[in-house]
Amino acid sequence: MTDTELTQDAITTVREFFTAMEMGAIGEALELVHPDIVWKNTTLPDVRGAHRVGSLLRGLSRDRFGFSAEIHHIAADGSIVLTDRTDILRFGPVSIEFWVAGTFELRGGRIILWHDHFSWENFLRGTAKGIVRAVFRRR
Repeated sequence: MTDTELTQDAITTVREFFTAMEMGAIGEALELVHPDIVWKNTTLPDVRGAHRVGSLLRGLSRDRFGFSAEIHHIAADGSIVLTDRTDILRFGPVSIEFWVAGTFELRGGRIILWHDHFSWENFLRGTAKGIVRAVFRRR
């Protein structure tokens, strides 16, 4: 496999991972992660292992909850993929939009590291906007 093919496969894997999560197809998303995955989020405890990551992702795919991501930029160097995106978390009528920079490392074609960097200030601003939109939508 050439470097170009490896890079393209890595990008495709990350895009498919996000697509599966957005569809609530957590089983399909988990097929794309390595059993020893580590999910890191800014200032939060690391989540280790596909089972634990799966438990958290399943929590976002329930009826009143949801997840989507708008990928603005995606680039790869071999098995390392970088994303610049807006994540949207939905809790009932409230949608929280916030910027995230993600680093994904693949091993054997599966995601072994998912490291998201975000600003708590941006997250809290997105939460406030989401609450205001939900309140005024109800009127």
